[in-house]
Amino acid sequence: MPDLVIRHIDNLMAERIKTLAKERQWSINDVVLHALRHGLGMASSNVFAETMLDPGDLTTLGGQWDAKEKAAFQEAVQALSRAPTAALAQAHGMLGDDSF
Repeated sequence: MPDLVIRHIDNLMAERIKTLAKERQWSINDVVLHALRHGLGMASSNVFAETMLDPGDLTTLGGQWDAKEKAAFQEAVQALSRAPTAALAQAHGMLGDDSF
């Protein structure tokens, strides 16, 4: 997929993007992609269809984790990798929500 650089974003827009990312626990990139898809009339029912990562990519841990925390994280990642995407999106109220 191509990468784009967007320049000259005003402070209000940047803060709104950061606020939405924090509220929804999404990455800034996911918020921007969501906004672009909806703004361009290209929204789909699977919000993260193009941005899904390989579950193995999520296993790189930052900071100080003890063995128990690492094991719990690995278990959670494995469980999420087996869960149907639509079920996860529905559980978090992401399907059918066109509001921003």
